[in-house]
Amino acid sequence: MYKLIEFIRSTYVVVLFVLLEAITIGHYARSTHHTRARLLAKATQVVGAGHQALAGVRSYFRLERENRELLEYAASLQERLACYEVLHDDASAQTVPLVRAAADSTAADGADSLRTHRVDSVGPTLGDKQYRTLTAAVISNTINKSENFLVLNRGIRDDVHREMAVLSTNGAIVGYVVDCTERYAIVLSILSSSFRTSGKLSDSGYFGQIYWDGADPHTVLLGDLSKYADPQPGQEVVTTGSLFFPDGIAIGRVLDARLDETGTTYTARVELAARLSGLSHVVLVENRDIDEIRQLLKSDKIHP
Repeated sequence: MYKLIEFIRSTYVVVLFVLLEAITIGHYARSTHHTRARLLAKATQVVGAGHQALAGVRSYFRLERENRELLEYAASLQERLACYEVLHDDASAQTVPLVRAAADSTAADGADSLRTHRVDSVGPTLGDKQYRTLTAAVISNTINKSENFLVLNRGIRDDVHREMAVLSTNGAIVGYVVDCTERYAIVLSILSSSFRTSGKLSDSGYFGQIYWDGADPHTVLLGDLSKYADPQPGQEVVTTGSLFFPDGIAIGRVLDARLDETGTTYTARVELAARLSGLSHVVLVENRDIDEIRQLLKSDKIHP
């Protein structure tokens, strides 16, 4: 009891000051409509700033989830785009013979026949897409060794398997999956001395072999390029289509090129479109036809 009395005695001045301040402010706030409006505006401003700060904190902690959802949506759009490109190519290839076949009918009947034939012939492709995509986060990544690898947070339980192509979020080549565990996947980076794929100049179609010489983590080489290709700085280099990578995937742009000693082939230095040193997420692409193609390549008709 004595300690309580001593505490009140030591703090009563502060308590009395706060009480009188509260009474004064309350009286002032009720004095006129103008003062009430001003105090309400100030209170609203303070509360709004507090809510805005809390919203910023909540938004920051939601960024990873929102980023993952956006990447998954982008991957699904890329898959659908590839499917529609196949439909467009198939429909275009059939346009000429269909128009000829429709010439004996009326113009309206011919147009209806053309549309119906296109839908019947290429429509099933929508349900039988060649490529499947999914996203993954990069757990670890190296760029300064002779053989560089990425570790992804997707594995066998996510239907990831060897030989799936790996692209950056902007659709550029990164590497391909070489091994998987239940929860993780290992990717051989394009920045590896053992990595090989084919690439071409997108505007001319001249192709060669893509490989890394270990000199610069931002560039690769396009070798065995025909002397007639005449590569120029700024030309885009894309994939030619292979077991791993679909056709037309961005690799980078030509920085410079030189002829070999015999003057028959070019070797071009290509700046990578993907910044491998800053990867946080990637897109995996599965070629569903890879086993069928492999079986065909092993056919006795090809290797009697």
